[in-house]
Amino acid sequence: MPALQDIESLAMHLEQSERALLAEHLIASLDTDTDECAEQLWMKEAESRYISYEQGEVSSSPADEVLERARNSLK
Repeated sequence: MPALQDIESLAMHLEQSERALLAEHLIASLDTDTDECAEQLWMKEAESRYISYEQGEVSSSPADEVLERARNSLK
């Protein structure tokens, strides 16, 4: 197996887009454990929010309006 320094040296000669893709793959390889409990809690939360929306308990806004307000708040 090549030494880490050799791999890093080779990677630094890649195009920027290729290095970005390599970095994305490396980072994704670190997150291999799925927290089933967290997944279940997020699904339960999403379902609860959807039911509240369907029953008219919460209002919604179009995404473009929300993004515009967010951008304006950063000015």
